[in-house]
Amino acid sequence: MPKAKAKPPVAAKTSHEEAPKVPAGRKDRFFYANGKRKSAVALVRLYENGKGEITVNGNPVADYFFGVLIGKIKTPLKMTNTAKIFDVVAQVKGGGVYAQADALRHGISKALTTFDPALRPALKKAGFLTRDSRVKERKKYGLHRARKAPQWAKR
Repeated sequence: MPKAKAKPPVAAKTSHEEAPKVPAGRKDRFFYANGKRKSAVALVRLYENGKGEITVNGNPVADYFFGVLIGKIKTPLKMTNTAKIFDVVAQVKGGGVYAQADALRHGISKALTTFDPALRPALKKAGFLTRDSRVKERKKYGLHRARKAPQWAKR
Protein backbone atom coordinates (compact mmCIF):
# COMPACT_ATOMS: atom_id res chain seq x y z
CA MET A 1 0.00 0.00 0.00
CA PRO A 2 1.35 3.44 -0.84
CA LYS A 3 1.89 5.73 2.09
CA ALA A 4 -0.09 8.93 2.20
CA LYS A 5 2.07 12.03 2.08
CA ALA A 6 1.93 13.98 5.29
CA LYS A 7 1.10 17.63 4.84
CA PRO A 8 3.49 20.03 6.54
CA PRO A 9 1.95 21.72 9.58
CA VAL A 10 0.64 25.18 8.85
CA ALA A 11 0.98 27.73 11.61
CA ALA A 12 -2.35 29.50 11.80
CA LYS A 13 -1.88 33.15 12.62
CA THR A 14 -4.79 34.71 14.44
CA SER A 15 -5.55 38.41 14.30
CA HIS A 16 -4.44 39.12 17.88
CA GLU A 17 -0.95 37.72 17.19
CA GLU A 18 -0.13 40.31 14.56
CA ALA A 19 2.65 42.66 15.61
CA PRO A 20 1.92 46.38 15.73
CA LYS A 21 2.90 48.36 12.66
CA VAL A 22 6.46 49.52 13.24
CA PRO A 23 7.54 52.84 11.77
CA ALA A 24 10.03 52.39 8.94
CA GLY A 25 13.63 52.25 10.11
CA ARG A 26 12.73 51.86 13.79
CA LYS A 27 15.45 49.82 15.48
CA ASP A 28 15.19 51.10 19.06
CA ARG A 29 14.65 48.79 21.99
CA PHE A 30 11.00 48.48 22.95
CA PHE A 31 8.82 47.13 25.74
CA TYR A 32 5.79 45.10 24.68
CA ALA A 33 2.45 44.36 26.34
CA ASN A 34 -1.15 43.84 25.35
CA GLY A 35 -4.17 45.39 26.98
CA LYS A 36 -7.79 44.27 26.88
CA ARG A 37 -11.25 45.67 27.59
CA LYS A 38 -14.52 44.01 26.56
CA SER A 39 -13.72 42.68 23.06
CA ALA A 40 -11.02 45.29 22.30
CA VAL A 41 -7.38 44.22 22.23
CA ALA A 42 -4.43 46.63 22.07
CA LEU A 43 -0.94 45.43 21.16
CA VAL A 44 1.41 48.08 22.55
CA ARG A 45 5.10 48.80 22.04
CA LEU A 46 6.92 51.48 24.02
CA TYR A 47 10.03 52.57 22.12
CA GLU A 48 12.90 54.07 24.12
CA ASN A 49 14.51 57.39 23.16
CA GLY A 50 11.19 58.73 21.91
CA LYS A 51 9.61 62.15 21.80
CA GLY A 52 6.27 61.24 23.37
CA GLU A 53 4.46 60.47 20.11
CA ILE A 54 1.57 58.01 20.18
CA THR A 55 0.65 56.13 17.01
CA VAL A 56 -2.51 54.01 16.82
CA ASN A 57 -3.04 51.74 13.79
CA GLY A 58 -0.52 53.79 11.84
CA ASN A 59 -2.24 57.13 12.61
CA PRO A 60 -1.43 59.83 15.18
CA VAL A 61 -3.51 59.43 18.33
CA ALA A 62 -5.40 62.70 17.65
CA ASP A 63 -6.65 61.29 14.33
CA TYR A 64 -7.87 58.03 15.86
CA PHE A 65 -9.29 59.13 19.25
CA PHE A 66 -10.86 62.37 20.47
CA GLY A 67 -10.75 64.70 23.47
CA VAL A 68 -11.26 62.88 26.75
CA LEU A 69 -10.02 59.55 25.39
CA ILE A 70 -6.61 61.00 24.47
CA GLY A 71 -6.21 62.19 28.06
CA LYS A 72 -7.28 58.77 29.33
CA ILE A 73 -4.65 57.08 27.16
CA LYS A 74 -1.85 59.42 28.28
CA THR A 75 -2.66 59.14 32.01
CA PRO A 76 -0.21 56.28 32.86
CA LEU A 77 2.62 58.07 31.02
CA LYS A 78 1.94 61.38 32.80
CA MET A 79 1.51 59.70 36.17
CA THR A 80 4.90 57.98 35.94
CA ASN A 81 6.67 60.99 34.31
CA THR A 82 7.61 58.93 31.25
CA ALA A 83 5.59 60.85 28.65
CA LYS A 84 8.67 62.30 26.91
CA ILE A 85 10.81 59.15 27.22
CA PHE A 86 8.79 56.79 25.01
CA ASP A 87 7.13 56.68 21.63
CA VAL A 88 4.02 54.49 21.77
CA VAL A 89 3.12 52.37 18.75
CA ALA A 90 -0.13 50.41 19.11
CA GLN A 91 -2.35 48.15 17.03
CA VAL A 92 -5.94 48.18 18.29
CA LYS A 93 -8.72 45.83 17.19
CA GLY A 94 -12.26 45.00 18.21
CA GLY A 95 -14.76 46.73 20.45
CA GLY A 96 -15.82 50.35 20.34
CA VAL A 97 -13.81 53.53 20.67
CA TYR A 98 -14.10 53.75 24.47
CA ALA A 99 -13.17 50.09 24.98
CA GLN A 100 -10.19 50.53 22.63
CA ALA A 101 -9.00 53.54 24.64
CA ASP A 102 -9.26 51.54 27.89
CA ALA A 103 -7.43 48.61 26.28
CA LEU A 104 -4.67 50.95 25.11
CA ARG A 105 -4.32 52.46 28.60
CA HIS A 106 -4.14 48.95 30.06
CA GLY A 107 -1.46 47.92 27.53
CA ILE A 108 0.66 51.04 28.13
CA SER A 109 0.49 50.44 31.89
CA LYS A 110 1.58 46.81 31.53
CA ALA A 111 4.44 47.79 29.21
CA LEU A 112 5.61 50.42 31.71
CA THR A 113 5.86 47.73 34.40
CA THR A 114 8.11 45.65 32.14
CA PHE A 115 10.27 48.76 31.66
CA ASP A 116 10.52 49.49 35.40
CA PRO A 117 8.93 47.18 37.99
CA ALA A 118 9.18 50.02 40.54
CA LEU A 119 6.32 51.78 38.72
CA ARG A 120 3.96 48.87 39.46
CA PRO A 121 2.63 50.02 42.89
CA ALA A 122 1.61 53.47 41.59
CA LEU A 123 -0.07 52.03 38.48
CA LYS A 124 -1.77 49.31 40.54
CA LYS A 125 -3.09 51.85 43.05
CA ALA A 126 -4.58 53.91 40.20
CA GLY A 127 -6.25 50.74 38.87
CA PHE A 128 -4.51 50.77 35.48
CA LEU A 129 -3.14 47.22 35.75
CA THR A 130 -6.49 45.61 36.58
CA ARG A 131 -8.20 44.11 33.55
CA ASP A 132 -11.85 45.18 33.60
CA SER A 133 -13.49 41.82 32.96
CA ARG A 134 -17.05 43.08 32.46
CA VAL A 135 -18.36 41.89 29.09
CA LYS A 136 -21.82 41.73 27.57
CA GLU A 137 -23.87 38.84 28.92
CA ARG A 138 -25.07 36.32 26.36
CA LYS A 139 -28.71 36.09 25.28
CA LYS A 140 -30.64 33.15 26.71
CA TYR A 141 -33.30 31.24 24.81
CA GLY A 142 -36.86 32.11 25.78
CA LEU A 143 -35.83 35.68 26.63
CA HIS A 144 -35.63 38.83 24.53
CA ARG A 145 -32.15 39.72 25.79
CA ALA A 146 -29.85 38.32 28.46
CA ARG A 147 -32.41 38.90 31.22
CA LYS A 148 -35.43 40.65 29.66
CA ALA A 149 -38.34 38.23 29.76
CA PRO A 150 -41.50 38.40 27.67
CA GLN A 151 -44.40 40.26 29.27
CA TRP A 152 -46.10 38.10 31.88
CA ALA A 153 -49.85 37.59 31.44
CA LYS A 154 -51.95 36.67 34.47
CA ARG A 155 -54.69 34.95 32.39
